[in-house]
Amino acid sequence: MFNLLRMDLYRMKRGKSVYVCLGILLVMTVFTLCMVWLMGTPQGQETAVRLKMFTAEDMAVVAAEMTMEGVDTLMMLRQTSLDGGMHNLVFGIWVMLFVCMDYQSGFIKNVMAVHQNRWNYVFSKILTAGIVNLCYLTIQYLFVLLLNRLLGNMASYSAFGDVLFYLSWAWLVTTAFAALIIMVCVWTRKVAAGALTVVFLGSGTVQGPMYALLNMIHMGDWMKYTIYHTLDLGPYRYTAPADLYVYAVGVGFLVFYAAIAGLVLKRQDI
Repeated sequence: MFNLLRMDLYRMKRGKSVYVCLGILLVMTVFTLCMVWLMGTPQGQETAVRLKMFTAEDMAVVAAEMTMEGVDTLMMLRQTSLDGGMHNLVFGIWVMLFVCMDYQSGFIKNVMAVHQNRWNYVFSKILTAGIVNLCYLTIQYLFVLLLNRLLGNMASYSAFGDVLFYLSWAWLVTTAFAALIIMVCVWTRKVAAGALTVVFLGSGTVQGPMYALLNMIHMGDWMKYTIYHTLDLGPYRYTAPADLYVYAVGVGFLVFYAAIAGLVLKRQDI
């Protein structure tokens, strides 16, 4: 498996898609935090009026409704990409491209000819996705810290323990989402199927309306434990043992999707 992992990491580093997707996440972070600065700080509001982005009357209304009180750097990261599904959407696209490339190019036949144990292929892909995911989350948070400093420390800095707790469970849950995409790509061998899964499940297009409808008949509580809603509703910081349910969600989905992907690949003719 480690030979496969080294090969996947080498291919990942040599490819352009991993850097393009990271660039998209960072551009979205810049855009979001600049808008927060323009609308949530006195200096930004003055700049917005001077640039004629808003009138003084409009900005007065915005200033009355928007406040930076209680906002810290971890909340900025969360609201920028994780709560709304942007991270899963962009990260999922990279995972889909990375896995489906093997099938589109026919490289999967060479891999399976050399590596008979097909479970190793699944584990290698999940480990590679986990490493890329860890890099994405870490770089994004460091980028938020940098932008916050450049924009005049508009938000307070989160405690290290809170950052470690949140990023660890967010990494686990988003890596489980990568395992879902790997399972779909291995099962269908189709770029379209992987892309539709990323778009509809990564962005919450399916889960959001379903959660709202089920809540109307008081049957939506179970959806809090889906990947999308765990990221959206999961704890901000550790306060009690009950907050650890997010780790159970991440591990459960990760093992479940990895097992299905391995079983499907084991029964497929390559």
